[in-house]
Formats: sequence, structure tokens, C-alpha cells
Amino acid sequence: MRQTCRNLVAAAVAGAVLAASPAALAAGYVDDRPTFAAMFADGLLVRPLGLGATVLGAATWLVTLPFSALGGNIDEATQKLVVEPAQFTFTRPLGEL
Repeated sequence: MRQTCRNLVAAAVAGAVLAASPAALAAGYVDDRPTFAAMFADGLLVRPLGLGATVLGAATWLVTLPFSALGGNIDEATQKLVVEPAQFTFTRPLGEL
């Protein structure tokens, strides 16, 4: 009996949360600006990791360039290994993951 009550309460809470989220989005109550914590974590952790990914991607691109040239996919390799990590690191607004 006690387990059944817990399950019903958990289901009711989950239902309320799931039902309220689309309603809040539709009403425009969601603040999508980055928080202090998001900006802090992005600047201190994520950006340096993105810079590392950019450097490692560029090194990988350089090493695999002859194989990419033979396979005819230099543009795709450049996009995935260099351009996308660089864009993630340098052109994305701070705090927006």
C-alpha cells in the first residue's frame, strides 16, 4: 500500500512537471539567457577544452591530409576536424552550450 502511494505521488509529480514545461514555453516565461554558473563553467572549463579539441583536430587533420586527399574528402575532414571545433570555441556566445 505504501509503495503504491509513493508510485502515485511520483507519477503525479512527473506529470505535473511534464505538463507545466510546454505551458511555460508557450507562455514565454522561460528565460533563455545564460546564467552566471553557465558562463563561469563555459569560460573556465568548456572553452579551454574546445581550444584543445581545435588544436588536436588540426593536428589530426594535418596527419590525415594525404589520406583525405586520396579519398577525395578534404572538405569534410576540414569541416569536422578544424572548422566545427574552432566555431564552438571562438564564435559561440559565452554560456550558451
